[in-house]
Amino acid sequence: MAWRRSLVSVSALSLALAMASLSLCAAESNTSAFVKKTVSSHNIVIFSKSYCPYCRRAKAVFKELKQVPHVIELDQRDDGRDIQDALGEIVGRRTVPQVFINGNHIGGSDDTVEAYESGQLAKLLGIVADDKDDL
Repeated sequence: MAWRRSLVSVSALSLALAMASLSLCAAESNTSAFVKKTVSSHNIVIFSKSYCPYCRRAKAVFKELKQVPHVIELDQRDDGRDIQDALGEIVGRRTVPQVFINGNHIGGSDDTVEAYESGQLAKLLGIVADDKDDL
């Protein structure tokens, strides 16, 4: 009789673990879907942290271009860590900032500044850039 109770306990534990695993996969899938939907819904998206100097530098580029990006401040969201993990899966980097233009991944701060200084960023945005200040 005791072995039957053990078997039932093991089966219940296996079922609970399987359900937890499915729930975790669904949460990861929802987070990835959130990232992809956000990127596709806005011309400029920056995944950022409010205290990060590299993020401020990337945001300053768009201020220079008089463009207003859609900014997701990961440190101000309960799911910020999950979003950062999803970014790691999607673009291969967990670091911030991660910048997207018209659905395309531009990169981080250095990549954004380089694209700005070369004029490529203005071209991607379809705008005429004023003289560029060093950032």
